[in-house]
Amino acid sequence: MVRPVNFRMNEQTSINNYFQEDIDKKNTEINLLAQQEFDAFVEKLKHVGVQVIVVNDTKNTDTPDSIFPNNWVSFHENGNVGLYPMFAENRRLERREDILETLEVEGFLINNVYDYTSAEAENIFLEGTGSIVLDRSNRKAYCALSPRADEDLFIEFCEDFEYTPVIFNAYQTVNSKRKAIYHTNVMMCIGETFAVVCLNSIDDKKERKNVLSHLKQDDKDVIDISENQMNNFAGNMLQLKGANNTSFVIMSQAAYDILTEKQINTIEKHSKILFSSLKTIETCGGGSARCMMAEVFLPKH
Repeated sequence: MVRPVNFRMNEQTSINNYFQEDIDKKNTEINLLAQQEFDAFVEKLKHVGVQVIVVNDTKNTDTPDSIFPNNWVSFHENGNVGLYPMFAENRRLERREDILETLEVEGFLINNVYDYTSAEAENIFLEGTGSIVLDRSNRKAYCALSPRADEDLFIEFCEDFEYTPVIFNAYQTVNSKRKAIYHTNVMMCIGETFAVVCLNSIDDKKERKNVLSHLKQDDKDVIDISENQMNNFAGNMLQLKGANNTSFVIMSQAAYDILTEKQINTIEKHSKILFSSLKTIETCGGGSARCMMAEVFLPKH
């Protein structure tokens, strides 16, 4: 997780991230609020035994979205690492080799780095586990195509990392028009035995049926959320392991508050729930709890 130093609404990403909103506060105040939310969130994760490696952002670069590291890097069980091409030019500055070195110092093993960043020169993008939602145990990768998720590059990723691709289009209503959702991970989350997904965002019936069919085929208990719930980040969750191998579904306060009692009960059949208030980060950044965590599956030395 990356602690921000220059967090604010990123004007370069708001072009196609319709979750972002400007708030009437100075950037210094917005950054301070984001830091407070970040610190409280990290504390809650550590309290339940989740191992968190916090890296501080640097003031040397203008990186307002550094708090969302899962978009530029992914870490895998076999020691492979993916580095991804980013849509916004100022987000490309988030990629830092010293973060990989920090993980190695922590005892993690990196075997190969798959670097897709040269695609930026051709305006082709694939923003890590924002664009790709991985079902690691069933080796399936879900991707809603968008200006930030290129189909050919996604297929190349699936070939390199040995995943079966599940490709579809997902939309949200913006000023009465259907617009592509910028990241797959705001409309779906895949846990070990369950999946949270906004099926209504998949307008094409065949594509919706195909996504559902893959989830059912892998015995996922599917929790369908509405577009309003998705807009409150109810799709932006991540399942993590805490102390004594206890599993937790991590989400924001806004996501938890918008879920129905039935949906909460269904999730709790599979995992405990942990939530934290991320209001400033969600409003200005257009991302939530899941986006803030780049999960490390690398093997240890």
